[in-house]
Amino acid sequence: MSSAAPVTGPSPQTPNGDLARVRDAFQAARQELIQKYRQSLRPDSLLHGLRRLVDRTIVQLLQRHPLPAGTALAAVGGYGRGELYPGSDIDILVLLPSAPTAETEAAVSDLLTALWDIGLEPGHSVRTIEECLSEARADITTETALLETRWLAGSRSLVRRLSQELLAQLDPRAFYRAKLLEMQRRHMRYDNTPYALEPNCKESPGGLRDLQVILWMARAAGFGRSWKQVADNGLLTPDEARQLRRAEQAFKRLRIELHLLTRRREDRLLFDYQAALAQAYGLQATAGRRPSELLMQRYYWAAKVVNQFNAILVQNIEEHLFGQPNEAAEEIDEDFVNRRGQLDIQLDDAFERKPTLLLRAFLVMQQHPELHGMSVRTLRAIWHARTRIDAQFRANPVHRKLFLTILQQPRGIVHELRRMNDLSILPRYLPPFRRIVGQMQHDLFHVYTVDQHILMVVRNLRRFTMPEHAHEYPLCSDLIANFDRHWLLYIAALFHDIAKGRGGDHSELGAIEVRRFARQHGLEREDTQLLVFLVRYHLLLSSVAQKQDITDPEVVGEFARRVGSERYLTALYLLTVADIRGTSPKVWNGWKGKLLEDLYRRALAVLGGQVHSASAVLNQRKKEAVHLLRLAGLRDDAREALWDQLDVAYFLRHEASEIAWHTRHLYHRVNDPEPVVRARLTETPDSLQFVIYAPQRHDLFVRLCAWFESKQLSIQDARIHTTRHGWALDSFVVLAPGTPSELRAQLTVFEHELTEALTRPALPRTTEGKSPGRISRRSRAFPLTPSIKLHPDERGEAWVLSVSAGDRPGLLHAMAQVFARHDVALHAAKVVTLGERIEDTFLISGPAMGSGRRQLQFEEDLLQVLRD
Repeated sequence: MSSAAPVTGPSPQTPNGDLARVRDAFQAARQELIQKYRQSLRPDSLLHGLRRLVDRTIVQLLQRHPLPAGTALAAVGGYGRGELYPGSDIDILVLLPSAPTAETEAAVSDLLTALWDIGLEPGHSVRTIEECLSEARADITTETALLETRWLAGSRSLVRRLSQELLAQLDPRAFYRAKLLEMQRRHMRYDNTPYALEPNCKESPGGLRDLQVILWMARAAGFGRSWKQVADNGLLTPDEARQLRRAEQAFKRLRIELHLLTRRREDRLLFDYQAALAQAYGLQATAGRRPSELLMQRYYWAAKVVNQFNAILVQNIEEHLFGQPNEAAEEIDEDFVNRRGQLDIQLDDAFERKPTLLLRAFLVMQQHPELHGMSVRTLRAIWHARTRIDAQFRANPVHRKLFLTILQQPRGIVHELRRMNDLSILPRYLPPFRRIVGQMQHDLFHVYTVDQHILMVVRNLRRFTMPEHAHEYPLCSDLIANFDRHWLLYIAALFHDIAKGRGGDHSELGAIEVRRFARQHGLEREDTQLLVFLVRYHLLLSSVAQKQDITDPEVVGEFARRVGSERYLTALYLLTVADIRGTSPKVWNGWKGKLLEDLYRRALAVLGGQVHSASAVLNQRKKEAVHLLRLAGLRDDAREALWDQLDVAYFLRHEASEIAWHTRHLYHRVNDPEPVVRARLTETPDSLQFVIYAPQRHDLFVRLCAWFESKQLSIQDARIHTTRHGWALDSFVVLAPGTPSELRAQLTVFEHELTEALTRPALPRTTEGKSPGRISRRSRAFPLTPSIKLHPDERGEAWVLSVSAGDRPGLLHAMAQVFARHDVALHAAKVVTLGERIEDTFLISGPAMGSGRRQLQFEEDLLQVLRD
């Protein structure tokens, strides 16, 4: 091209009317491409079509807004690669033969303005070749974007020269190291997992970017620019290339759908979009699963494939680039060798010749701590041979023995189970497990897929056995150390949620599965019965501890009867702690841990033969409380005035230490009309205990809830008692933000402020209708239908109200207002928060209970609050 000729030639400025016609034509053509995509669902057709459309439009604008002679206009990044998503920026490079002049800057500004005016969003840079090369040397991201440079207009020779000089200065080894470090840092930003609740389909591990990185590395190393070329050069088999191509197309379509849905560049699969995306894919709900859960399972399966091939190919490219020293491999046995600390196979077709090695490879990894991974050859061979695991393989007694042996090893159980899952060996060997791989649970408290949650539970159980983690849960570590054949707990963990998503009771269905597994693997009858019990009742201890009054001897006695033995109780306790800890970091807290341990110890006493009748418990608690009061210097007769006003229910529902604490602060103020408030730290570092003593009033619980909410103190347990002479003696355990020392410093302030709040006049009625706080995005995207169950308690003296709903700030306060409006008296409350979901239990009474019409209105008002 002549140096005197401007890019596309001179032309007058585009009139507004012409620009509008260009914009309208562009938008019409864009919509036509999208409509064609909707019919074909071929991502590349849309991506390439949008690229060609933008190319033509830019050239058309250059007719009206030419660049100076000798310059070139090039596409870079994804646009340069020829892939343009509906919401992507238009990355362009104005390449100059020399430093820019005022004329150049004005011309570029005119072109960019025109691009913005027709609805395109250009990302631009204006550089000379020398500046491009300098920036490429300094920044790997810039270098990668420039590698995708594609000529659009102007000087072809200038663009060609840039590409040639970029390749000339490209160091494949340095490029590989930089891209690997960049990828590792990116993975760290996304917690090194493809299984995030709201993954980024482009940037998360196993996403589109990982596929692009593989191709960039391969291209820099001279292996080609496409999956076919990479396969032709021996880095991939044709089947692997096809699998990666399918995964790539799946991710491309997903990203396209996200951009079309949000009408912008959005690569995150946020909760807000997952249901609409599932609808765009035409997914239908099943008996036990939402369409969004089916969508996410597809995503996780694709990400898992990419993640696996990413590990294989990156290692493969590294070996080709850097070579490996010709060290003699150390033979492990006739099938495996240790090659530079990696497990390698003696023969390429080892797993095809001996399918048994598909399990034994993982056992060898456990038994040889000097091995730190598997070679590319081993990983690839296992992946390709995984289909050899069929019904006949699973029925082989040798393989069944091998699988149990893996679970019985002293080390490496969790690492190898995870590796088996990643390579699809575990899902192949346990067909029920295959159904829950990548299955999300939109229940507002699980934050892992079912398979990842199960492996997390196994990990937690393993940590109980390790001395370095004994300080975390001393009781669990002590119990598992004395638990014979504790590997049975790992089987229970593998099966406890294995029937999720089928519809029906997953505990019962899981019990059927684990019984079948135990029978097939030749387990003893007593071990089989233990496993069936653990899977069927894995929610029992948690449910009783968090939803029932475990100070009630009858509740503890019934629970102990259902468990039946100390061995079963210990196994259930260990599994429950590991299960809750593996659900979500938000679900576990010290108070829940104390409830579980208290129930365990009380049930253990009953199973050990200790008399646990109400009268025995009553006498024992009073005796212990008297002893504590004497130690505190309180005379025996001093307590009588208070204790005379307390009935049996009070002594049964409070520990001896709580009774003594209450008595020390209240014995001299039995008839005091002024409220008494005391607070103290509990045994757990994240909670406080309050006792409130005041004349009874109908809005007392409402006021207390309002004050706790204002201080961001989350009520976990409430015990409401009315003395014989009409005073309220209420006890609360609350979760509190802050360290123990910070909380201790605030105790006096809390006592003073709550006392003041209780002495102030009642709030105006208008404030009672105040709307609770905002709900989370997850709760909004996957709303939980509120449910209420109301029935008389076993004694017929009160009513048990069970509530399940999505959580939000101020919800308990709003429920308390409904109680007050209907004159419902609260006797006890168990407040259970599971992530973003509440499962609360209240013991209540009042004139509305038992009256059909009034009870129905109470339930309707409560449901309305739960829905708001």
